[in-house]
Amino acid sequence: MAKQLIKLVIVESPAKARKIGGYLGDDYVVEASVGHIRDLPQRAADIPKEYKKIAWAKEGVDIENDFAPLYVINPDKKAKVAELKELMKNAEELILATDEDREGEAIAWHLVEVLQPKIPIKRMVFNEITKEAIQDAVANTRDLDYHLIDAQETRRVLDRLFGYRLSPVLWKKVMPRISAGRVQSVATRLIVEKERERMAFISSAWWDLTAKCELGFNARLLSVDDKRVAATADFGADGAVKEKSLANILLLDEVSAKSLVESLKNTPLTVKSMEESPRTERPKPPFTTSRCSKMRVVALGGAHRSQCALRSVYMKTVTSHTCVLTQSIFPLKQSMPRALRLKRYTAQTMLLMHHVCIKVNLRMHKKHTKRFAQQEILSRHQVN
Repeated sequence: MAKQLIKLVIVESPAKARKIGGYLGDDYVVEASVGHIRDLPQRAADIPKEYKKIAWAKEGVDIENDFAPLYVINPDKKAKVAELKELMKNAEELILATDEDREGEAIAWHLVEVLQPKIPIKRMVFNEITKEAIQDAVANTRDLDYHLIDAQETRRVLDRLFGYRLSPVLWKKVMPRISAGRVQSVATRLIVEKERERMAFISSAWWDLTAKCELGFNARLLSVDDKRVAATADFGADGAVKEKSLANILLLDEVSAKSLVESLKNTPLTVKSMEESPRTERPKPPFTTSRCSKMRVVALGGAHRSQCALRSVYMKTVTSHTCVLTQSIFPLKQSMPRALRLKRYTAQTMLLMHHVCIKVNLRMHKKHTKRFAQQEILSRHQVN
């Protein structure tokens, strides 16, 4: 009697294998690869003998040959590879059901490269583990997506090239046992560039004068004898005064600045002209529940103190609305006409409050809903 052939399904985790196996029936054998079965060499002992004397073998990437990676089977996965090869002897079809992302696609590709199956290969993807989803995925398989495979391989090669060269520097300069890959290397570069700018910075010193007037405003010295007092914009990156500013500015040092102060003492200042310009100020945006919570934490110095204050006010008020409670803790400065003070807020008055918001020219939330209209009014009034 001929031995019945099976369909071998390979997933990533044992838990998925058990669950999916119950949905597919006796014609299928579901086994887990337990993640990647091969990768770039992690240690010198993982490098094959024929590559040990090659300079790039330690990094596992041949930079001179189109960044070709050197893959080796993980030592702890050799038994799993042998098990999968044994199962494949009795299989008529290989179904790769690893995750749909680029890591899952790469795992499926590595399985094909290592197992070298002589039977048909199908790629099965699913977004949920239900009977209907699994059976639909088996009926609608596809080929391997080599765009995802290339993307994962590129990511892995970049991580290795940057990490193996940059991490030892961080061990010496920052702290041991930390690593930097393709993402952290960019941040490290930015820090280094900023530090180099700081080291190359040349400081310059100059003085200016500001007078505090009795009318409540400050007057800053702008020019002396038709020469403009030096400011930040007049200095270059080398710390010296820019050539175009040399003839037109007055560079005050401490001595000359104090001398000017002495000469101006008891000298009345005259306002030569005043300019008026219209300015419109609108009230600050009304509180939303999330902004109320954040302001409580900041103003009261921590989440715990915020919650204690909120609980205390809650015991003394008739409403549990977050914005109302926040206003009780630190009320807004803006006041509104007494006619607008409402004693009760119910669902029947939401539309009326929305109308009131527009009449008093309050800034509304971009979502003009009844709930936000109510919330904005509540944030400006106390419930008596």
